[in-house]
Amino acid sequence: MGRADSEQAAVFCVENTLCLRVIEDEVLFLMKTEVAAEVKAMPINSGLEEKDRREIAESLSRMMADTYTLYLKTHNFHWNVTGPMFRTLHLMFEEQYKELGEAVDKIAERIRALGFPAPGTYQEFTRLTSIRLDEGVPDAEKMIRSLVEGHETVTRTARETFKVADRAKDEATVDLLTDRFQVHEKTAWMLRSLLAKSAMAMP
Repeated sequence: MGRADSEQAAVFCVENTLCLRVIEDEVLFLMKTEVAAEVKAMPINSGLEEKDRREIAESLSRMMADTYTLYLKTHNFHWNVTGPMFRTLHLMFEEQYKELGEAVDKIAERIRALGFPAPGTYQEFTRLTSIRLDEGVPDAEKMIRSLVEGHETVTRTARETFKVADRAKDEATVDLLTDRFQVHEKTAWMLRSLLAKSAMAMP
């Protein structure tokens, strides 16, 4: 059963700012109900219906939250990695968190172009993300594994967003997502390759 098509879905709004969609006891946090201020001043007439723009923006917001959370995780590992591979991982993680920071900005700007506010607080990101931050400071190998999982999580979220954007024929969002697929899949491959030596050493 698709989330959007469920007849059992119920939507509750709190003070006209935050909506919760409840589907079979699952609570999903949605976008703010009101469009951005500039859209109230002059409605968007770009060929995309508001309901489609809203659905795409909601899905992009989840992807943005995943990307930002992965950015924090990668930056944390950049600071705190230790061991024989310190320099290699320290520099690699720096490249990765900088790229993720730029990606967050691109996703946010796409949400704004669609006419909705982009999430921008820890509270919103915590609600929306599918990625969990690690407790304490993992060792280098666990950091690598955690980042592989993180990049693959963002890729899965991006694929779900792609379906929404493609159905609405939103080419700009589709192009953005295609670029993100390539980055996250390549990064996951490069990180996973670092684990080959430890895997071969196992009995």
